[in-house]
Amino acid sequence: MDRFICVTCGTQFQDSEAPPAECPICTDPRQYVPPEGQQWTTLTELATDHHNDIRAEGDLVGIGTEPSFAIGQRALLVPFGDSNLLWDCITLLDDASAEEVEHRGGLAAIAISHPHYYSGMVEWAHRFSCPIYLHGADADWVMRPDPAIEHWDGDLKELGRGLTLVRGGGHFPGGTMLHRAEGAGVLLTGDIIQVIPDRTHVGFMWSYPNLIPLPETAVQGIAAAVEPFEFDVIYGAWWGRVIPSGAKEIVRRSAERYGAALRGEVEARAPAGSA
Repeated sequence: MDRFICVTCGTQFQDSEAPPAECPICTDPRQYVPPEGQQWTTLTELATDHHNDIRAEGDLVGIGTEPSFAIGQRALLVPFGDSNLLWDCITLLDDASAEEVEHRGGLAAIAISHPHYYSGMVEWAHRFSCPIYLHGADADWVMRPDPAIEHWDGDLKELGRGLTLVRGGGHFPGGTMLHRAEGAGVLLTGDIIQVIPDRTHVGFMWSYPNLIPLPETAVQGIAAAVEPFEFDVIYGAWWGRVIPSGAKEIVRRSAERYGAALRGEVEARAPAGSA
């Protein structure tokens, strides 16, 4: 028996004698099966040529796999009392990573933005004996059910110590963000709100790899979900995807720009000095 892992999205499945016939997360139109077809690995195989890089990411600590694996997101350690909350998740968990996280206070909980980052969440939860908080609207996308998973409903879940889970929907019905109230406020968004190369704006999509947009009402709903919270900083899903200041206003004007683009009201500017 093995717990097979989808190479394209990094999701670990429950014990089976053979790989699953398909990965439902990748056959969904928000993701994709590559031209060469579905491929599988295991945690043991992955650890033979991959390792985790644990380093500072802004004021937090990030954990990402090298060389990049599957979707390539990095997780974040968010201070949570004397311990940490792991925001989003990655597939690989090895002894070196576990020891480093323990050295930094261990994990009291895991929370994940949406199914593309469920990855190896049960491995992490078992190693640190902690719960996983997932929105109930996305329960059908759990490929390795486990008692550590706690589904929550509604639009908000207060975790305590200044941390709140906020359902924004959009990318998935249960698409979740994490608000940290400390200081001027921080919002961790996965890619429910996407940090894009132009840090003066953020992005919103139903499918990022397949370039399928959201309806304007969904984008306005995401913006409305975070409007009651104060936040100056946004952490996205990948290394370096951080907006260091002015984030709340950036979300507001990005939602407005999105609607204007759908209505055909955004025009490209001509280069300065052109005829």
